[in-house]
Amino acid sequence: MESAILICSIAVNVILTAIVLLFIFKLKKVEQRYSEFISNFNSNENIENTFKEIKKMVNNVNEENKIIHANCKSLEKQLNECFQNIGIVKYDAFDDVGSKLSFAIALLDNKDNGFIINSVYGRSASNVYAKRIENGNSTQTLSEEEIKALNKAKDLKKI
Repeated sequence: MESAILICSIAVNVILTAIVLLFIFKLKKVEQRYSEFISNFNSNENIENTFKEIKKMVNNVNEENKIIHANCKSLEKQLNECFQNIGIVKYDAFDDVGSKLSFAIALLDNKDNGFIINSVYGRSASNVYAKRIENGNSTQTLSEEEIKALNKAKDLKKI
């Protein structure tokens, strides 16, 4: 019975010794990392003041990020309202005029709002027409060339 108690006592001591050695090894690693960290500071520097400065810098960066984020939102809104989808079709309006001097151009924003300009060139006169486009449609009748220009502009949005 005494030998069993002695064996258990030795086993417990070995396990406890292993645990203590493990903690000592981990503590040495922490000490080493701490020493490396502290060595980055001059002896004249106050670590607390350094951390306060770093905190100020982080707060400044956060404030600047908020401003940048707000500016990006504003630019995104403005960009959606800018003409960014353009379709143009050149054509001959009359049989006696060549070189495709007439054209229809559609200018649309990101929501398919904008207008179409149609310039009809003839030998004796030229006419220019403008038609409003809302949500990709016009309340006025569109010519074949105007429809083609509108479809080209809409197709650009899909890219």
